[in-house]
Amino acid sequence: MIDERYRYHIILASNSPRRKELLSGLGLPFDVSVLPGIDESYPPTLPALDIAEYIAVKKAEAYRTSMSANDLIITADTVVIVGDKVLGKPHDAAEARSMLKCISGRTHQVATGVCLTTKERQKAFSVVTDVTFKPLCDDEIDYYISKYRPFDKAGAYGIQEWIGYIGVTSLNGSYFNVMGLPVQRIYTELSAF
Repeated sequence: MIDERYRYHIILASNSPRRKELLSGLGLPFDVSVLPGIDESYPPTLPALDIAEYIAVKKAEAYRTSMSANDLIITADTVVIVGDKVLGKPHDAAEARSMLKCISGRTHQVATGVCLTTKERQKAFSVVTDVTFKPLCDDEIDYYISKYRPFDKAGAYGIQEWIGYIGVTSLNGSYFNVMGLPVQRIYTELSAF
């Protein structure tokens, strides 16, 4: 079991309130530090299921020069995959509407890549969850976008919000992964570090 005497100073490299909330649930102290302007591009030939992990590692590398000896940086990235199409965060309401129509009545995958980095070690992994939505009508999509403004969420939705309550018909895998951080796997990996 990990407790507050954990040997590393844990730093979450994310401004996401959901990731902060989820990591807090492990009961470990941590700080938040976010470097601006990290390049999140990826090679166009990279398989869709590898993108989130690739970006999480890329984010971690940006912290290497500023790390202390006992720092452990947690970086993460989440993508939604529908068929062979990767959905990131929508830029506006029109793009959010298009994304929600794309996942409506279908099963998609949510992949979260995580990278744990210290001065001496690095461990990267991905967790994938299958999520199925009922067919969403235009009024439901428009209501959700106007009320919740999901522009900071991969795939234009938060499973923990109204659209998840009324739309998700099945889930295969980690619920917390869909929220943005697979905390069970992180706990296991931190215990092994």
